[in-house]
Amino acid sequence: MQFAKRLQPLQSNVFADMDIAKTAALSAGQELIDLSLGSSDLPTETHVIDAIAQSLHDPSTHGYLLFHGTQAFRKAVANWYEQKFGIPVNAETEVLPLIGSQEGTAHLPLAILNPGDYALLLDPGYPSHMGGVYLASGQIYSMPLLAENNFLPVLTDIPSDIVAKSKMMVLSYPHNPTTAIAPLSFFQEAVAFCQKHNIVLVHDFPYVDLVFEGRGDKTSFAPSIFQADREKTISIEFFTLSKSYNMGGFRIGYAIGNAELIRALRQVKAAVDFNQYQGILNGAIAALTGSQTGVDTAVNIFRQRRDTFITALNRIGWQVPTPAATMYIWAKLPSVWSHSSVDFCTKLVKETGVAASPGSGFGKSGEGYVRFALVHNPSILETAVERIAEFLY
Repeated sequence: MQFAKRLQPLQSNVFADMDIAKTAALSAGQELIDLSLGSSDLPTETHVIDAIAQSLHDPSTHGYLLFHGTQAFRKAVANWYEQKFGIPVNAETEVLPLIGSQEGTAHLPLAILNPGDYALLLDPGYPSHMGGVYLASGQIYSMPLLAENNFLPVLTDIPSDIVAKSKMMVLSYPHNPTTAIAPLSFFQEAVAFCQKHNIVLVHDFPYVDLVFEGRGDKTSFAPSIFQADREKTISIEFFTLSKSYNMGGFRIGYAIGNAELIRALRQVKAAVDFNQYQGILNGAIAALTGSQTGVDTAVNIFRQRRDTFITALNRIGWQVPTPAATMYIWAKLPSVWSHSSVDFCTKLVKETGVAASPGSGFGKSGEGYVRFALVHNPSILETAVERIAEFLY
């Protein structure tokens, strides 16, 4: 049986290999502490669950949900964004519900790229950004993210012949996996660059709320791309309720952006799926419009976990910078380790049961690093570091 050539770049998946390693460790009797996946262990707020539960008993929510039926959700999204960033959003033309933001980042290349066109992607970066380009038969130019550049791409380093063939640039800050935050000045530079070269600017923004310092100054700390492109000339931004509201399993996200880009993505979506169950959207409305104390609580919990994990790593001699955002630790492999990040992670889980993500799984520039997800309480994180110390020393 023959399959499309576009599947070939999708065959290699470090995370699938890590899943095999975790399964083997469990089979061998290891007690697994899984820090490899960024899936929040915190519960969804009660008022959100109640809104979904009430919907279950309403037969009018049981059918297909077309675009018009999402109007209340789109209005809640537009109001949430305007309250957060002070920029108006047209709920009819500039908002699109998504089955998680990954659906948007994976499908948008189908609306923008012709075969052979280039997408400018962060390296390291989130794997679905690459997958969507490959499915659209596009080509990837990787923009290296280096510690000496604060994990920001150097746009002037992109060769002019690549720029001429590029149709989209994908950014994502606060960044997974490096935890870096891009200042508004960088977004302004990126917007000017994309406007000059007629490139669509995509910003994946799942960690909009998971910021530990400076949360009161939204204009300069973890900014939205539309603070640099206020007229939405060439930009689209993707949001999810997975991180801020602990709704990862509900698969609810949305896009805000340039009306033409929203319309194009909507055309792709219409060929692929309907919207989610109405009850999930009702829950999302409750999340966006209700009390935000749960968001603040989650941020405080992840801050405490960050501090616990960093302190414990420093105590065993593994010096790692303290991240200002996200739910991850991006750690350069200690000097006592001379092999690859994949070797580190596979051997670590085999010998200790502690699972992490190898940096190379996020791109070539991620080699030499490992990512830990802070998805357990502090006592378990302390135990994980104790096991890591036994493994290293």
